[in-house]
Amino acid sequence: MKSGTFFRYHGADTPEDNAMATLSGKKVLMVIAPEQFRDEELAEPKAVLEKAGAAVTLASSRKGTAQGMLGATATPTLLLQDARPRDYDAIVVVGGMGSPEHLWPDSNLHRLLTTVRDQGGVVGGICLSGAALARAGVLKGLEATVYSTPESLDEMKKGGAKYVKKDVVTTGKVITAEGPHAARKFGEALVAALAASGAPAPAPAPAPAKK
Repeated sequence: MKSGTFFRYHGADTPEDNAMATLSGKKVLMVIAPEQFRDEELAEPKAVLEKAGAAVTLASSRKGTAQGMLGATATPTLLLQDARPRDYDAIVVVGGMGSPEHLWPDSNLHRLLTTVRDQGGVVGGICLSGAALARAGVLKGLEATVYSTPESLDEMKKGGAKYVKKDVVTTGKVITAEGPHAARKFGEALVAALAASGAPAPAPAPAPAKK
């Protein structure tokens, strides 16, 4: 994979693809670290979501080109501090080696995760970013998975999660996945949860007219 390109998934259609309900009108915020995000964990779920009709916005803790672990690049269009939870039906946190430094401790990300959860939206985290969900408090008392390291497992424990070693774990509207090998299944689980979650988020209210 060449630097400066964006990894895209080009898998063949499956019966699961054909059965997916349309997500037209649904809005998803995908969050990546500004460096060392995991390429497939962005590209594959994003492709699955967009194929199902969802509109995906990419956010990070800083703007500019973000570098993937395998050489892909992506350009976030929104800062986490500027994101409004009411504008989204789901928030999905991509993993990678940059997650512990940039995403686990991010208070703006924690706010988005808890608010989207509280307003009935779908919350997802894959690989090391399952621990970001734990830090935010959205995994308390729930079965969830994470890419297993001593640090990530400690975060899961401190966040009250019930760790299970599975590719993908869906507990209500909270979805976690173990790592890049599960990226497509993760995307499919997100689509299923969004399809079952009712009406899409309302469009942002227009600014009041100046008098």
